[in-house]
Amino acid sequence: MSECRKEGQSDFSRLTYLGIKDSIQFVECDLLNQGDCMEMIEQYQPDEVYNLAAQSSVSSSFQYPRVTIEFNIISVLNLLEAIRMKSGQSRFYQASSSEMYGIVNQLPITIQSILHPVSPYGISKAAGHWLVSQYRESYHLFAVSGILFNHESFLRQDSFFVKKVITSAIRIRNGQQRDLRVGSIDIKRDFGSAKDYVEAIWLMLQHERPIDYLVCTGASISLRDIIHYVFDQIGIDRKNIISDSNLVRPSEISDIYGDPSPIYRDLQWKASGDFYKVLDELISEEMMNYGN
Repeated sequence: MSECRKEGQSDFSRLTYLGIKDSIQFVECDLLNQGDCMEMIEQYQPDEVYNLAAQSSVSSSFQYPRVTIEFNIISVLNLLEAIRMKSGQSRFYQASSSEMYGIVNQLPITIQSILHPVSPYGISKAAGHWLVSQYRESYHLFAVSGILFNHESFLRQDSFFVKKVITSAIRIRNGQQRDLRVGSIDIKRDFGSAKDYVEAIWLMLQHERPIDYLVCTGASISLRDIIHYVFDQIGIDRKNIISDSNLVRPSEISDIYGDPSPIYRDLQWKASGDFYKVLDELISEEMMNYGN
């Protein structure tokens, strides 16, 4: 697997938390350097390559569009070229995103839905997605894109929405923070559990044929409902939710959810439980690690 990191910023705390750090061999590779990618693939001849590397914040992509576009596209191209030239039997997974679809005129989204991204992040992911399709069709690589909708975990970075809401609510309760400032919260998203979605990613590379799939639950929930649920569970007054126009994005998707029936049918994968149960698990784990 690969991740987008700036030099000197490697953080293995999440792998340590999972108890797997000592089972992993780490190799440094600049994914913007085609020579580095070629050398890595040629040396290790991997059976499977999972590309999770990206500038993955939609909000940050508006602040840093060039960095987002450059890294999220060139890194995919370099890995695909390295596999094509040095290890044609390696199976390749690309982490695509529901943000590629952007503004849609019909829900649920299907694999045939038209792409209309509304952020630099969505645009970069759409380009990477089509690179995978082109290399699969032109060079017959086993290369697939898993189009993941929102997926949450305790191990998420603090800047991601659900993680931010839960940690902020705990900090407010502990007197460490006054309020939670939010942008547009009446938008709706298809949320699931990262644990389930990682299983779907793995299953895609075990399949007999390289096929792209939507990985989603098939239902959406508003950000407002998530905040209210978390605050109610932790015992925080909703008056501590403050609307901040500075946090509103230049463009936004009002509602988005996908049709997961193809991956249910072909890979026998299905997201487990509703998202409120996932929130209960996340709140419990966050509280435990806060010492509450």
